[in-house]
Amino acid sequence: MDMTLDELRAALAPLLPGEAAFDGWSDAALDAAARHLGVPPSRAMLAFPEGPVDMIDAWFASIDRAVAEQLPAPALAATRVRERITALVAKRLELVAPYREALRRALAILALPPNIAAGARLGWRAADAMWRLAGDNATGFAHYSKRATLAAVYGATALVFLDDESEGHADSLAFLDRRIDQVMRFETFKARLKPDPDRHFNVARFLGRLRYPSQ
Repeated sequence: MDMTLDELRAALAPLLPGEAAFDGWSDAALDAAARHLGVPPSRAMLAFPEGPVDMIDAWFASIDRAVAEQLPAPALAATRVRERITALVAKRLELVAPYREALRRALAILALPPNIAAGARLGWRAADAMWRLAGDNATGFAHYSKRATLAAVYGATALVFLDDESEGHADSLAFLDRRIDQVMRFETFKARLKPDPDRHFNVARFLGRLRYPSQ
């Protein structure tokens, strides 16, 4: 009872998916989680004023925190970028594996027209958290394109994961590896398309050559 609402929200977040698998992302699930924590359901509701989307948001944020605790940036620093991203997405899947039904229901809610913007925001946040742990310091267009691409890869992999009955979720991990391979090949292709600065048209260099033509 001494917790602030933000602290209560964070404490309830990991308990919610276990209840949402049976009761959906509903008041009933929140009430059950509150009872497990020993707080009045009426107070728990104050921590989630937007209802189901707020509950899903809090759960996803708790996954962000758990990934950062279990795979901190220094632990990833010795590996290649591709290996870092693969490990981070795989860790997220591992953490949600016990709650696949809750994840299925969460994604269904976020796919509803009124919630599409919230779903996109949460996907972006997850991608941004992973890139930061991977040590990315890109700016400008690269910053946004990397996160948009990873959000799409993670979202597609999560959909495969929902129905993956293979041992150790091997099918989902293979799908993830193929998607990342495609992304890496595309990034290599983009790099080859970058203009050579020595061959790029430069007004100052052009005027200089007019004034001092080569012999």
